[in-house]
This record gives sequence, structure tokens and C-alpha cells, in this order.
Amino acid sequence: MAIFLTADSKVIVQGMTGSEGQKHTQLMLAAGTTIVGGVTPGKGGQKVEFNSGVFVPVFGSVADAVEATGADVSVVFVPAKFTKAAVIEAIDAKIPLVVVITEGVAVKDSAEFWTYARQAGTTRIIGPNCPGVISPGASNAGIIPASIAGAGRIGLVSKSGTLTYQMIYELRDFGFSTAVGIGGDPIIGTTHIDCLEAFQNDPDTDAIVMIGEIGGDAEERAAAYIKEHVTKPVVAYVAGFTAPEGKTMGHAGAIVSGSSGTAAAKKEALEAAGVKVGKTPSATADLMREVMKNLG
Repeated sequence: MAIFLTADSKVIVQGMTGSEGQKHTQLMLAAGTTIVGGVTPGKGGQKVEFNSGVFVPVFGSVADAVEATGADVSVVFVPAKFTKAAVIEAIDAKIPLVVVITEGVAVKDSAEFWTYARQAGTTRIIGPNCPGVISPGASNAGIIPASIAGAGRIGLVSKSGTLTYQMIYELRDFGFSTAVGIGGDPIIGTTHIDCLEAFQNDPDTDAIVMIGEIGGDAEERAAAYIKEHVTKPVVAYVAGFTAPEGKTMGHAGAIVSGSSGTAAAKKEALEAAGVKVGKTPSATADLMREVMKNLG
């Protein structure tokens, strides 16, 4: 069992014929992902060969791909200026899960396709500007390195791609049910709270790691949600304790204004909700290691 992505997921890749799309389609296939097609306008009817002699058909539209394959997940490797149109096309085709890897998507575009998805009510968006989602041993939709990911009973939700990788590696001895990189843009589809709710309801997730960062109030809202609704143990890390005030640190959403959005304020809110917060990613992994040993 896992959240959002399982061994039964049928995945298409929008932008599969591009260099990034081809490279990561190969890696997803190697991870055991069931990739049933690619989508590139104007290239319908072609096939792309990957290692080990796998041929993946290319469709001219998401609707054609869904009709032919029954796909229920799309991973988007489309240039930023075309991303909104690609996501809306996937929503119109009623794809249940759309994972938007593309970075540099205009906030206005993200707001518009997120609103469109909410109104349609049929599609979950993860991202944009995210590493995707992996259920180790079952499926990988995105760019998370499957080689470092073991299957287990920890759930992970993270704003940061690189910290997602580090946490997966550090806790590889225990492993993960699902790890979700939600992205750090100011507007994203799936939030910490969405993942916390899903992990709380997943019978095969025993404990949760949450990685946040400075800027905004997502972590404070997640803390309030945990206090009211999450009974499983949660540990957290907040990136940016040493960030100077008023500076954007890597992610477009990671900017502190006055006392709002600081790492210290987020740590305080999380600890008040009973969440153990590590001072470093490695210390956070150690906290989770203790939790898992105690759950035994």
C-alpha cells in the first residue's frame, strides 16, 4: 500500500521525446514504473525505444493516451511556458494525478491551472518545481533516484528536492511507504496537509517525516492540522535557520518577511503540536530512527 502512487499506476510522460523526458523515462522504467505512453503534440504514432528493448508509444494528446492506455498518472516534463497548457490538457482528460516536474513556471500560470483543477474536481496536482513522488519498489513518478530508496513504513513529505533525497538515503535502513516532494514554489497543488492526511489514513505508514523551509505559513498550518488530526508520530526539519531576513533562499516561496515565516517560528509551532524537530537533516533522521525502534 502507498499514497497517491502504487504498483498498479499507469503512467504517461508529457514531453517524453525531449531530452529530460527521455532521460527520466528511462530511469522511471528502470525503477519498475509502468509507463504506458508519452505525449508530444505532432508526434502521435511514433515509438521511443529505451534500454532493454522497451518501446513506448507516443500520442499526440493526453486524451488519446488515456483512451488507448487507461493512464491514471501523468508526469510533466514540458518547458515552463507550455506547462499551463499541458496541465490543463491532463485535467481535461480527467487524469487523477498530475506530477509537474518543470521549474520556473510563472506563479500566475500555477494559480490558473491549480484553480482549474480545483474546479474540475478530478485531478490531484503535485508540484510544480518538484522531484515527484516515489513508492519504493512499486512506482516512481518524477526524478527521485530510486537507487537510494528502500520500501518501508515511513511516509515523507518535503518542500525540498535535495532534502527529500537526503532523508530517503539516511533512512534507507527503515524505508518508505511513499515519499512526496511537493515543491517550494509560492503556489503548489498538493500541500503538507494533503500528504499528512493521506499518510494518517494509510494503514501501511507508521510514522511521518515532514520537511519544510522558511517563508509562508504552510508549516504553521500543518502543525495545527497535526495537533487536531494526526495520531501517528511526526518528526520534522525546517530548512533555513541561518537564512538572512528578506532574502530568497533557493525556492521562490522561501522568503521571510519580518517575523513571519522564520524557521524558529515554524519550529515552535511544530513542537507545540507534539512534533519533534531536528536541528539538521541528519539529526531529524536520527529522531525518526528512534521513533521506528520504539514502534518496534
